[in-house]
Amino acid sequence: MGLMAREETRTTQPTTVRTSATDPAVDVASDAQGDAQAAAMRAPRAWVVRLVVVAIVLSALNLRPAITSLGALLEEVRDGLGMSGGVAGLLTSMPPLCFALFGGMAPRLARRFGPSAVVCAGMLAITAGLLIRPYAGSTAGFLAASALALMGIAVSNVLMPVIVKRWFPDRVGSMTGLYSMAVALGTAAAAAVSVPMTDALGGNWQSGLALWAVLAAVAVVPWVPLLRDRGAAPDARGAASTAAKAPASSAGRTPAREEAAAPVRITRSRTAWALAVFFGLQATAAYITMGWMAQIFRDAGVPASTAGLLLAVTMVMGVPLAFVIPRLASRLPHQGPIVVALGVCGLAGYAGLYAAPAAGAWAWALLLGIANCAFPLALTMVGMRARTGVGVAQLSAFAQSTGYLISIPGPILVGVLYQSSGGWGLPIALMTGLMIPQMVVGVLAGRNRTVEDEAAR
Repeated sequence: MGLMAREETRTTQPTTVRTSATDPAVDVASDAQGDAQAAAMRAPRAWVVRLVVVAIVLSALNLRPAITSLGALLEEVRDGLGMSGGVAGLLTSMPPLCFALFGGMAPRLARRFGPSAVVCAGMLAITAGLLIRPYAGSTAGFLAASALALMGIAVSNVLMPVIVKRWFPDRVGSMTGLYSMAVALGTAAAAAVSVPMTDALGGNWQSGLALWAVLAAVAVVPWVPLLRDRGAAPDARGAASTAAKAPASSAGRTPAREEAAAPVRITRSRTAWALAVFFGLQATAAYITMGWMAQIFRDAGVPASTAGLLLAVTMVMGVPLAFVIPRLASRLPHQGPIVVALGVCGLAGYAGLYAAPAAGAWAWALLLGIANCAFPLALTMVGMRARTGVGVAQLSAFAQSTGYLISIPGPILVGVLYQSSGGWGLPIALMTGLMIPQMVVGVLAGRNRTVEDEAAR
């Protein structure tokens, strides 16, 4: 596996250290060298790094099936539970609502219990929620169980960029691409096979939804050996490099230590706000697509199984692009051109969905799938717009929590507009209008700067 880090060789040779009461720089340099040696001694074994990669991929596969499996079977769920259009709109707005409410808790929980333990608990919550909600027997119970699963997704959403930054600080782009590709694959798989799987189970939508709990249960397993990981920087190479290269400080501390110890006043950063709004608007488009696009095609005369497949095509576009876009973005000083290109694809997809939803269904599904790759781009920018692990954790929590708060009204408003107007003209006009500010704030968030520098000013 090319992405795996090789096991570091432990250093056993003694180091000669000179001390001088008149030359404090010697002491500081010795401290830095000692830090580098200590970091090398703490280098994780190769199998641990491989296990982290497996855990990240399996967890990423479970971050969207709870949503897209419901989108593919929304009509059956509405009929089975007697939901109105407004309540269905609330249901499709639950993901961003829960992500906003529970995502902000993730950094605090991670500091207390460790990121691995929190993500492991998140996978358990997803398993329980997906298993309980189809058999809750009422709309209120269905919503409550969905909230449990979404809570697990929320904390995992926030901590995934943190885990990537900690374990793979020199490969943020490629690892974010791998993680985003797994998210897209899980999203597409749930959209594609939920309807056929339900048909194979005799048309029982409860069983069709509950089966996704098995995938979440599998994702718990690789995190169990990592539960004791509570350290601040398990990647010894990054720590050793920082300690060895850091200049001496008159206080006897390296700059890396000072940055790691200082929290970032994230709300003072314009880039953080731009990234939060960009995240919110792309999430609005994504959850409207996941919750309603299959229904748009079905109302245009497309069979239910084909509509689910079209949604799967939209989601599966993120599999290759979610790997390519973060790698490309990490090589560019400014990610604005990528933001604009994705936005143009979204505008074209919405225009086609309005003019000829059935005739050009496959083309519109492809274009909207490309536009939805703003999500891995946003995750990549989270890792690029902060220098330290503390900064990434704060920026990830702030951008995702604030962004998901922004995205809450979108799916609800689409449901209300659809029910009140009896068609999809107004909802599609809303989706199109939101794409313009998404492109603007995305360009601002893509500028080459860090939140630490902006907050300091």
